[in-house]
Amino acid sequence: MAPLDSPSIYYSARRFDAVNSIDRSPANTADIVASGALIWRMRDGALEVLIIHRPRYDDWSWPKGKQDPGESLAETAIREIREEVGLQVVLGVPLAVTSYPVGGRPKDVFYWAAELPDGARALADEGEVDELRWVTTDVARALLTNEDDLAPLESLEALAEADALRTRPILIARHAKAKPRSNWAAAEDDRPLAATGKRQALASSRLFAAWAPSRIISSPWLRCVQTVTPYSVDYGVSVKEKKSLSEAGAQRHPARTARVVASLFDKDSSSLLCTHRPVLPQVMDVLREYLFEGSAEVLPTEDPYLEPGDALVLQVTEGDDPRIVSVERVRAALD
Repeated sequence: MAPLDSPSIYYSARRFDAVNSIDRSPANTADIVASGALIWRMRDGALEVLIIHRPRYDDWSWPKGKQDPGESLAETAIREIREEVGLQVVLGVPLAVTSYPVGGRPKDVFYWAAELPDGARALADEGEVDELRWVTTDVARALLTNEDDLAPLESLEALAEADALRTRPILIARHAKAKPRSNWAAAEDDRPLAATGKRQALASSRLFAAWAPSRIISSPWLRCVQTVTPYSVDYGVSVKEKKSLSEAGAQRHPARTARVVASLFDKDSSSLLCTHRPVLPQVMDVLREYLFEGSAEVLPTEDPYLEPGDALVLQVTEGDDPRIVSVERVRAALD
């Protein structure tokens, strides 16, 4: 398994309970890739999940579908759920990946937990889905056609038993690829994104939307602001600039930087923070304070922590004592 910090990894996931550790790079990507979600709700104190019946295969399974070109895994899951059951969800904790052959070719299906949005109602797509049911996990276990589909269900149940299923996302992003320092003679805080970085920023807007952050906190330096601006514009979320997230600000006032990062855990809203590689060690130090006691290693430990344009997605428990349940490292897919 490649280390969590390896630049070849375009997706990774770690959970506090050391269940379902995932790393994907070009070297171990299946020929066929799909993703979806286990959509859940609490009804009369019982956990219920949404299962669908597909007439083409005459099977009961989870909402999912194949990845389209130019999509990240998370974007595929969001699109497929919207198309198959008419729901716009926010992705939660990553669940087990199922792997099996299709026509002699390996296939991976990535799953997330996704809570039913307040007031939303699932509607079966008339083409691919002819019936859907809300059922308890025991009934789901009996109805599911393919044994492979049990793995993400068991992963979901384990989270529920640990009271770690209902979470909110915090995203930590490193700014997209900037113009080289050696080629920039003006002020460092005005150094902009390179052409590739601008493409990354546009693609990242679609990626970030899978977790729908409602707050954006960024270094005021241009390359960070440019990284989050597409999401800000596309989804109407204002950017709050913090000098302590800049390279110079973090060096001069590290305590202020730590307070900004810690403030992400003080609010119930979902957040996106964008900063620089030299600031990431300070960010990681604060994040480690919010790990479960005895938690598996879920955070990057080596410089550069993130490649330009990459982000960490933390799923954090709600309440007065927030803890990190899972950490994903994600990268936008460029067209």
